[in-house]
Amino acid sequence: MKPLSQLFSLKKTTDSSSKLLDENEEDREQIRITYYQSGFAASIKATGKPIVLKACLQNLYMSFEDQCRKQKLEQDRLKQPYREEQEKNRTELKKCEAAIGIYEKKEQDLNDNIDQIKNEIIEVKRNPDKFGIEDGKGLKAQFYIGLFLLLPITLYVLVFYVSASYSAFFKEFSNDSLTAAIFDADALTNSFKASWLEGVLVITIPFVFMGLGYVIHMVQKGKGIKNIFRMIALFVTTFLFDALLAYQIEKKIYEFNKTTDSAPYNLNIALGEAEFWMIIFAGFVVYIIWGLVFDFVMKEFENIDKIRAFIRGKRENLIDLEKLKAEYINKINDFKQQIVTANGRISELQSKIDGFVFPVKEYLHYHHQYKEGWFQAINTEIALAHKEKTELLESCELHSEEHLSKLNLIDPDFQHLVYSKN
Repeated sequence: MKPLSQLFSLKKTTDSSSKLLDENEEDREQIRITYYQSGFAASIKATGKPIVLKACLQNLYMSFEDQCRKQKLEQDRLKQPYREEQEKNRTELKKCEAAIGIYEKKEQDLNDNIDQIKNEIIEVKRNPDKFGIEDGKGLKAQFYIGLFLLLPITLYVLVFYVSASYSAFFKEFSNDSLTAAIFDADALTNSFKASWLEGVLVITIPFVFMGLGYVIHMVQKGKGIKNIFRMIALFVTTFLFDALLAYQIEKKIYEFNKTTDSAPYNLNIALGEAEFWMIIFAGFVVYIIWGLVFDFVMKEFENIDKIRAFIRGKRENLIDLEKLKAEYINKINDFKQQIVTANGRISELQSKIDGFVFPVKEYLHYHHQYKEGWFQAINTEIALAHKEKTELLESCELHSEEHLSKLNLIDPDFQHLVYSKN
């Protein structure tokens, strides 16, 4: 029989002729027979002793492993899936590196924008003209002057319209004094004494005029012919309201002073009375002045608030940019983690590629062929009693299983065993 050293002669021949990848069934059958014959011959020589089988199986495994290490084409074929996986990881690695470069550039652009906005927030306080905003110091002075003038004018408007509305709607005249008609010191007290509804009406009429002034200020912000007509309508409405108050007050004064020869009071008489126009100008003109001062104060306040609004808007931009920056940083960290994982996997695969792949299924196939030859020799060539032969076979089977158990090859669920290079 052929010695154990000849078991791999066929595989060497195949290796040298570069036909290992296309090994046909005839080659495999010849190898199987070689293992079978070698086991058969060794068993006869050792008279089937289990201890010898154990040594032969160890020698068989070491020889098979050594041959696997020397078969470059076969190893290249077995390692090809690891090379393909490694290439996929390298491709992912390049993608991650490119993505990191893109997000780092975006982060740098964001940092430049953030620094610019922070500088603008500082600079707008020092030099607001640079950003198209008037100097805040002058604006504050004008605002406080206007506010100082607006307060007493507002007080005048309140007093005038409280007194005038009371005189026009509710007061019974006991003298013909125009001053008593326009400025009645007891107008508010008397109106509340009469009824709370009368008092509420008298005290709220001035706020109607102030509301009209506020509406005029808001309408001025708009542009176009429609806004011009709206302003004209508001001024005409205010003038008519004042004219009605003046007409009613002057009528009461006229009725108080009329004689039996006096003509009935009408609009022509009202227009000819100086008191009628005095009441209008004491109310409407002052109201116009109040509206102009109020509009001026509001515009100055808006101009002052432009700096605050500018800073507020910039700070909101900063918050949005910081959130976006945090997202970019998180993505960069994610890609860096993927790079670490990919590098680890590439190194792991490289260690497998640098090592060698042990074909478990193929080895087990030849192992069983060798064992079959050993057992067949015991059954046919060795003269022993049936009982002794059975015990010998059982002992040999036990050593065979022990051998595979030490190699962790009993019922394996893997096709190949990879020995990585340390």
